[in-house]
Amino acid sequence: MKCRRILFTLIAALCLSSAAFVTSATAQRKTSKRRSSTRTTAKTAAPPAATPTPLPSPTPEKANERPQQSQTSNDASAHAPATDAVRYYYEFNQPDFYVHHIMIEHDATGRGQITFERKNDDAPLTEPIQISSTALARIAAAWAALNFLDSTEDYQAERQMAHLGTMRLRMTAGAHTRTAEFNWTHNPQAAALTNEYRRIADQQLFVFEIEVARQYQPSDSIKLLNGLESLLNRNEVSDPAQLIPLLSDLSDDERIPLIARNQATRLLKKLKK
Repeated sequence: MKCRRILFTLIAALCLSSAAFVTSATAQRKTSKRRSSTRTTAKTAAPPAATPTPLPSPTPEKANERPQQSQTSNDASAHAPATDAVRYYYEFNQPDFYVHHIMIEHDATGRGQITFERKNDDAPLTEPIQISSTALARIAAAWAALNFLDSTEDYQAERQMAHLGTMRLRMTAGAHTRTAEFNWTHNPQAAALTNEYRRIADQQLFVFEIEVARQYQPSDSIKLLNGLESLLNRNEVSDPAQLIPLLSDLSDDERIPLIARNQATRLLKKLKK
């Protein structure tokens, strides 16, 4: 009886080991098939080699093509300074006067500067100026009437008036320069021209001195405004309309005395008529 049980046990163990071996072999065959299938698919799906794109052939240059001018050279030529730019000069000298030296220079647009020297000043005073279009028209007409650069006329009269001061006119246009000096003249255009410059100097001197007075010596504004009124009455101001903004400020400036503010208001009304 025991022998049969042992025999049956051996037979069962043998059957189980055979079944396990068959199952393992079958699994290995399936795995190898899958790997083979994957390799085949990968080989089949490999993309074809890319065909190189031919480069475009360079465009041949034209034998008669002109080189392009650079923008820099065009800009430089466009902004090159004019060599024949005209400048105008007026100078006055009289050592005994309070304002003993005046120098005005400007361009054709009326923009320039004025320099004047007063007694007891340590150094000359220089201020920028812009001549009004009204005054500039009169000045340009006088220069043109004199035909200054091409003329050789001597404007000095036979009678000498050196005590009134020496006046000098000068014009430059490129390399061409002419200067004329006199202390008295009978030429109406030369006299008109020097008078115009003298009016500019008187007007600019008032502007400078009244600004100094407002800041440092307010009481002097009364005397300066009296002087301006005298200049206006004698028609010795270049362009009174240029003084309207300044007089308007003075009429409301509490730094200067009430008398001076009233003077400014009165002159302002006179100029606005």
